[in-house]
Amino acid sequence: MPYPSIFAIDGPVASGKTTVGRELARQLGYRFVDTGMLYRALAYCSIQAQINPSEGKRLVQLAHETRFTLSAAGEMIFCDGVDVTEHLRTPQVEEIVSLVAKVKAVRQELLGIQRSIAEEGNVVMVGRDIGTIVVPDAAKIFLEASLDERIRRRFTEVQAKGSELSRERIKLNLQSRDTIDSERDEAPLRVAEGSVVIPTGENDVEGVVGHILQAFTIAEGG
Repeated sequence: MPYPSIFAIDGPVASGKTTVGRELARQLGYRFVDTGMLYRALAYCSIQAQINPSEGKRLVQLAHETRFTLSAAGEMIFCDGVDVTEHLRTPQVEEIVSLVAKVKAVRQELLGIQRSIAEEGNVVMVGRDIGTIVVPDAAKIFLEASLDERIRRRFTEVQAKGSELSRERIKLNLQSRDTIDSERDEAPLRVAEGSVVIPTGENDVEGVVGHILQAFTIAEGG
């Protein structure tokens, strides 16, 4: 069955976007791109450059001068040729990534990279504003999950990486990022018009992907 060439998956932090998006891309033979990696990479670079998230002009300059490259499989990201993937989910990056991402000029600076990827087609892109801003004409999905479910997922994830973050700190971080993401002036997190909304807490990954494929199957000759 034919499917759209671009899928946009949005949703709050730890709603299952990456897991679902990666599996959807695998089944379709598409490229997978987690656009959040761009903002995380910039956050990491800003820490290295000792730039505070409140220093908007310096952040934008850093974003403009840094060459971001995503691997074909979407597993790694390079800044000026240096692999920074292992640094993307450190507590330091977790604390500031939403603050970095809410800067309007930063989002505009990174928008071109995302749209260039989308133009290549056959891609599944996940983030916060893919369906609303980056590629509004894509097949749009919005994933939902309760705060408790998202805390559980993130806690399991950080434990697997050897982190000692507590559930309470994860909860506070998620709540803070939800507020920043939904209330920022530029590209706030919201359900794009025409999105298929799927609660991930009630379905396993295969179930969610199956739902997506069923919803976006293009009729032959249609």
